[in-house]
Amino acid sequence: MEAEMLTLERFEEASEIVKKVTSETKLVYSDFYSNHTGNKVYLKPENMQFTGAYKVRGAYYKMTTLTEEERARGIITASAGNHAQGVAYAAQCFGVKAVIVMPTTTPLIKVNRTKSYGAEVVLHGDVYDEACARAYELADEKGYTFIHPFDDLAVATGQGTIAMEIFKELPVVDMILVPIGGGGLATGVSTLAKLLNPKIKVIGVEPAGANCMQVSLQKDEVTTLPKVNTIADGTAVKTPGGKLFPYIKENLDDIITVEDEDLVVAFLDMVENHKMVVENSGLLTVAALKQLTVKGKKVVSILSGGNMDVITMSSVVQQGLILRDRIFTVSTLLPDKPGELSRVADVIAKLNGNVIKLEHNQFVSINRNAAVELRITIEAFGTEHKTQIMQALEKNGYSPKAVRTVI
Repeated sequence: MEAEMLTLERFEEASEIVKKVTSETKLVYSDFYSNHTGNKVYLKPENMQFTGAYKVRGAYYKMTTLTEEERARGIITASAGNHAQGVAYAAQCFGVKAVIVMPTTTPLIKVNRTKSYGAEVVLHGDVYDEACARAYELADEKGYTFIHPFDDLAVATGQGTIAMEIFKELPVVDMILVPIGGGGLATGVSTLAKLLNPKIKVIGVEPAGANCMQVSLQKDEVTTLPKVNTIADGTAVKTPGGKLFPYIKENLDDIITVEDEDLVVAFLDMVENHKMVVENSGLLTVAALKQLTVKGKKVVSILSGGNMDVITMSSVVQQGLILRDRIFTVSTLLPDKPGELSRVADVIAKLNGNVIKLEHNQFVSINRNAAVELRITIEAFGTEHKTQIMQALEKNGYSPKAVRTVI
C-alpha cells in the first residue's frame, strides 16, 4: 500500500479522514512578520490542534490504513513528544493498545499528555534515535505493529493534508516554510504543494544543531549526524527518513537552518505579538523568515506544535528578554560613602530604566574611593534604551561594564 501513497487521490482521501480528529487551524495574517520581512506572512497554527501539534493527522490516517489484525496486536512508536500524543489519541479513538517509547529528556508535559490518552509510556535513551531503536526491539519481542513517526508514506500523506488546507484558504500562496525533523511533514507538504502548483516554492527549516536533512541533501544520500544539539527537541533527529528522501530531493526547493538563539527570540515575538505559545520546533519557520531573499510574496509559515512545558517556557522567556537587551546587568565601582547608591538609581530612573535586582558588595577593595562593587540588573525597552542608560552612567562619572545576566 505504501507505494500508492503521496498521490493526489490519497491526499484528498486523507484530508477528509483527518477532519474527524483535527481542529480547523485557519491561517493567521501576521502584521508583525509582514512588516519585518517585506512579505505577506501568514501563520498556519497547528499548535492549536487538540493534541497540540499537527502529528495527529499522520497518526490517525495511518491507523485507518492498518488491517484489523495489525491493530489487534497493539501499536508501538517512538517519539520526542508530539507524534506520541498523536498516536496515543488515534489509538484511543480505535480502542487499540498503544506503547510509546520516548527519550528520557522529553518534557514532562508531553509524557503526561501521552499517558492521558491511555498509552503506556517507556522512557529510554537521550535522543529520539535511541528511543526508536528500543521501540523496534519491543515490537519484535511483543509483536506490536510499529508506526514510524516520519519515515512512513502513509504518515507523510496524513501530514500533507496541511497543504490542502493552505491552498483552500490561500490559493495564490507563493511559498510555504515547513519545519524538518525526520522529514515526514516536509515530504507530505512539499509533494502535495507541487502536485497542486508546480511553481510554488517549499522551503524546509532545520535547527542548525540538527540539520540531518541538509547534510543528506549535500551528500546526496541519507546521512546520520554524529550528534544533535538543539533546544528544538521535536526536530532533534540524527537520521532523516530513507523512504522520504527521494520525495524531499524532488519537491523541496531549499533548506534554511536556524540557530537556537533565534528560536528564543522568536518565542518572545510570538507571545507578545500573536499571544500564542509555540514550541521551539514550531518556531523554526518564523525564525527563518528573516533569511528569505524575496520580497512582496505570500508566505505561509507552518507552526507545527505548541507543547512546551512551563519550566522551559520560563527559561526561554528570560533568555529572550536578555538577548533582546530588554534585561541587562551592569557592574560598576562606587566610593564607600552615603548617597552613592541613590545617585546611581537616580541616573537610571531619569531614563526610565527599571531596576529589578541589586547586588552591593563592600569587600572587593580596601580603596575607599572605589570600594563597593554594584551590580544592577535593569529592565529596558531594547538595545537603544540600554545604550542610553550605559552612556548616562558614564557621563555621571561611573565606568559601567556589561556582565552576564543571571535572573
